[in-house]
Amino acid sequence: MYITVIAVFSLLAWIGLLTGRGNYWRADQRLERAPSPKQWPAIAVIIPARDESDTIGPVISSHMACRYRGNLTIILVDDQSSDGTGHIAKTAAQASANTDVTFHLITASHLPNGWTGKLWALQQGLEAAKTMAPEAQYLLLTDADIVHAPDTLQNLVAKAEYDGTSLTSLMARLDCRGFWGNLAVPAFIYFFQKLYPFQWSNDPWHKMAASAGGCALVRRRALDRTGGVKAIKGALIDDCALARNIKGASERRTWLGLADREVISLRDNKSLASIWTMVARTAFTQLDYSWLQLIATIIAMTLIYLAAPLIILTSGYHGSTSAASIALAAWVIQAITYRPTTKLYGQHWLFVFTLPISAFLYTMMTISSGWQHFRQRGGAWKGRQY
Repeated sequence: MYITVIAVFSLLAWIGLLTGRGNYWRADQRLERAPSPKQWPAIAVIIPARDESDTIGPVISSHMACRYRGNLTIILVDDQSSDGTGHIAKTAAQASANTDVTFHLITASHLPNGWTGKLWALQQGLEAAKTMAPEAQYLLLTDADIVHAPDTLQNLVAKAEYDGTSLTSLMARLDCRGFWGNLAVPAFIYFFQKLYPFQWSNDPWHKMAASAGGCALVRRRALDRTGGVKAIKGALIDDCALARNIKGASERRTWLGLADREVISLRDNKSLASIWTMVARTAFTQLDYSWLQLIATIIAMTLIYLAAPLIILTSGYHGSTSAASIALAAWVIQAITYRPTTKLYGQHWLFVFTLPISAFLYTMMTISSGWQHFRQRGGAWKGRQY
């Protein structure tokens, strides 16, 4: 009896997710070409970087190779790196033959209380842009491990100008090499879409707001009117905090999509530890540091993602064919919702049935995040504790 009730709950939950969560699972929000504006606005690219020697060379080279028709200024903020990040970046910029792009390197000052390192570096980059790129109408906020295709910025600006968006963002394609990368990375993208359904976020009249910090094009006037990054200076999930500020003000139009090859993350995700650290850093923050929400999350993840396959695999023990049949229907719907994301990452269709394993891993990462915060070790990143 109880087995059947759990199976029915799981099935109803998946029917609800399939039909009532903003079509998050379709993974269909993509950057399409928009008509070119009459005049291409000036752009300032702000890149905060701390100990990014492994990736900063190719990243700066990709920005210097940008095919943008307007004025383009790149400002790298070296956040007290100890591995030569600034020198590598400067060398890469000097090696470029593109004289239409201006590159500036500045060094971040000491991190003040109340700020996260990334946002403090961004703040200093924004301040520098007032004199280095005073004419810039847009600011591209991006990360030091994100490579941009030559036409990406131009396509982002064209969309922002045509649609009138104040924040136009792309979630970078992540590294999914190796066993753990294949298992966990597409699931990460899937869960992010479920948490922040892109269609809802892109609807100017829906309260949902999200962006991807690795590639966020923001109108300068919109950022200024909403208090800039200073308004969110202590946020660990800074990209979505920025989106909430902009969308919640008078700037209603924002857009978030999935990148294919437009922006690619160079962060190595072959090891489980890399993915675990990334998720555990902010998972408990996502739950508003609430132990009740953590318990509810564990229960929900178990009933929604794990219950159906467990009921099917243990059918020989409990002997309920009706429960197994209902659970099979739930698992099939779960697999259907996962297929567009696995297809985006070029995975075989059988990978859809690994989502319960990935869900278990992410549940453990969330528990780990709560435990780290309990030990007052949460939010650690790049040698800093928040």
